[in-house]
Amino acid sequence: MTVSRLYRVSFHNQGQVYEVYAKQVSHGGMPGFVEVEKLVFGERTTVVVDPGEEKLKTEFENVERFYVPLHAVIRIDEVSKQGPARIVAGGGGDSKVTPFPLYMNQDHSKK
Repeated sequence: MTVSRLYRVSFHNQGQVYEVYAKQVSHGGMPGFVEVEKLVFGERTTVVVDPGEEKLKTEFENVERFYVPLHAVIRIDEVSKQGPARIVAGGGGDSKVTPFPLYMNQDHSKK
């Protein structure tokens, strides 16, 4: 009997938080990155369409696998049921945690 695993991956991307579902997640072949593959999206069996999930489907339409930098990963959960894939604002105005700066402008050429 084969156990089918499902993972919810949350990560920062261009000021937003992406939450996607995938069947495979690993440390991959690139040091410093998490490899995410075999994305799973909800079926179009209902009339109601989630615009956030549709945007993600379009963005990852022909992607077999993608790599997320370790510092951008928020969390990876193994889940029993799939929820909606979504994109939310990454501002977190009422959050008590300040994120570590992702990009630092350090120009060492001027002395």
